[in-house]
Amino acid sequence: MSGPASRLWGGRFEGTSAEAFDALNASLPVDQRLWREDIRGSRAHARMLGAQGIIGADDAAAIDAGLLAIEAEMAAGVFVFLPGDEDIHTAVERRLTEIAGDAGRRLHTGRSRNDQVITDTLLWIREHGRAQGSALKALAEALLARAAEHLDTLVPGYTHLQRAQPVRLAHHLLAYVWMLCRDHRRLLFAIESAGESPLGSGALAGSGFAIDRDMTAAELGFDRLSPNSMDAVGSRDALVDYLAFAAQLGVHLSRLGAEFVWWSSEEVGFVVLDDAFASGSSMLPQKKNPDAAELARGKSARLSANLQGLLGAAAGLPLAYNKDLQDDKHYVFDAADTIDLLLPAMSGMVATAGFRVDSMSAAAGEGFLAATDLADHLVREGWPFRSAHEAVGALVRACSDRGVGLTEASPEDLRAAGLSGVVLPLLTAEASVEAKDVPGGTARARVVTQLADATARVSAW
Repeated sequence: MSGPASRLWGGRFEGTSAEAFDALNASLPVDQRLWREDIRGSRAHARMLGAQGIIGADDAAAIDAGLLAIEAEMAAGVFVFLPGDEDIHTAVERRLTEIAGDAGRRLHTGRSRNDQVITDTLLWIREHGRAQGSALKALAEALLARAAEHLDTLVPGYTHLQRAQPVRLAHHLLAYVWMLCRDHRRLLFAIESAGESPLGSGALAGSGFAIDRDMTAAELGFDRLSPNSMDAVGSRDALVDYLAFAAQLGVHLSRLGAEFVWWSSEEVGFVVLDDAFASGSSMLPQKKNPDAAELARGKSARLSANLQGLLGAAAGLPLAYNKDLQDDKHYVFDAADTIDLLLPAMSGMVATAGFRVDSMSAAAGEGFLAATDLADHLVREGWPFRSAHEAVGALVRACSDRGVGLTEASPEDLRAAGLSGVVLPLLTAEASVEAKDVPGGTARARVVTQLADATARVSAW
């Protein structure tokens, strides 16, 4: 059994709590990373209490000085946590009381840990989200740079992992840039969603003191006040919005990773990963494994699980705060840490990858990737599309049986497909991509415009 030590709630209890409960109840190993936000929020709260005359000016000054001293200890790594510090809020207030005496005991006037903890977490999301926006931009810029290099590199486009139509490599890479643009929009929404200040909501019903919520919100950089105290302390919507961003980004990075895993295989051979973003085998000396790409592919499940975890924890909870919500930071911090690892690694992998232009171009010109172009040609000659589709399919079958491509179709192949007398158009990969001269298509001029639009979009982040 353990004593009350520096607990913020011990007065109601005569007995001591079990060590097993203390271990379960403590959140310090997770939330201690919020020390900057906790001190920042506490300083704003104390200054407001002083300005409103709720505590004396001397006490407000002593609290501020004490919090600055604690901030210096934390930054220097010399702050000593004690066994009774169940969370970062307890630890800071305990140390403040050691430094400032009774003045430190006045800090919590008009405040609850319920509004304190969500305030700290929202501040953390806003600050960390902005930093991740920069990392997201770096990956988008890496993709843009490689796209600009490969406007004229052709590569097979796939559906169902079957070669479908040729595309420009730039077009392919730009698809991921647009995914990241949507991710950036989701990140901005999460930051905006975290812009409501819950400070002053108390345990659930607000404060009985004449606090100035606008003052603390402005000092802490919030955009507005939470309008309902019960919702403010019980909601984790902003955290869910951040985790939704992280989960969707994880899916996009997983798809990019999967593409590079496949492209770098000996069977495909479209890309060679730089040694800095690959690893070897402990047994097979010839191996060069695309581990950065594989890890990006695998982390998606973890990021999605974090979102589902918080949604599951919050579902069914009655108003207002419930201890179930203490786990919210496990999910948020794990997601943020995962993204912090992924984005620089993926940026480096993309920037240094060696694209095998000859292999890509050869694959784009092989087989039957121009089959749709031939069907389109027949439509322009007056054929109904379904009839053209059927005839070209029959020609593909005839050529496939002989092991040749469309450009090598014989008069017998054309006759078997019902295409006797048809003069085949130019069925090159270059002709195919240039034929898609529509917005969002693969014609060079369209891809150049798309690249400029994407570059402008990313530059504005």
